Amino acid sequence: MDRRGRLYITGVMLVLTVGGLTYLSNIYGGNFDADGVFYLRSSFIKLTYDHIFLVATSSSLATLFGVFCGIFVTRRAGREFLPVVNMLASVGQTFPPVAVLALAVPLVGFGAKPTIIALLFYGIFPIVRNTIAGIESVHAEIKEAARGVGMYDLEILFKVELPMAASIIMAGVRTSVIINIGTATIGATIGAGGFGAPIVSGLINENFYYVLQGGVCVALLAVFTDQLLLAAVSKLSSFKAA
Repeated sequence: MDRRGRLYITGVMLVLTVGGLTYLSNIYGGNFDADGVFYLRSSFIKLTYDHIFLVATSSSLATLFGVFCGIFVTRRAGREFLPVVNMLASVGQTFPPVAVLALAVPLVGFGAKPTIIALLFYGIFPIVRNTIAGIESVHAEIKEAARGVGMYDLEILFKVELPMAASIIMAGVRTSVIINIGTATIGATIGAGGFGAPIVSGLINENFYYVLQGGVCVALLAVFTDQLLLAAVSKLSSFKAA
């Protein structure tokens, strides 16, 4: 099966799963023991929206700041910070996101904001690392040839370096987004919603089926997004080869 087929099948499975769980919760929701089950007040469509919002917002910010940081340390003005940024990008993901949540909650309160901060912190490092690797993979001869035809440094960056590094940068974005899809589940512990809500509720109530519902939705969303971003990376790679 080709990539497009896998993307289509995964997307259909995700829609059917979310729709089916929403339908079942509307019909049988009143028959559940609601003690401690706080997520029954939200449909799975709402949980899907909350989860995608957390991931999309944090990943967009991580991409923006990560690419900017990677560009800065590969320029002449920021080259001296390159070893420090490389070190931080390597060790930054050893910090658990729960610790970042614990630090963010006293500053910004409960809900989506501290979760987005934690996901931003956790997701920025793969993008920084791949941006640096992608820009540094552009051969010096190519940049010299660009200067030879009269391009300025900014033109070389946007017309030569970034287009040639795009597939590597997108691979870092892909890694970051997939990490954030899984990590966003911890946001439910501080009221951020998302697919972590049934997982946390199931753990509290010792109900395996709640955990399974949230886990299956997270897994399908991660696989669907991975296939989508993989298709984007392949498009960029073919464009680069052309």
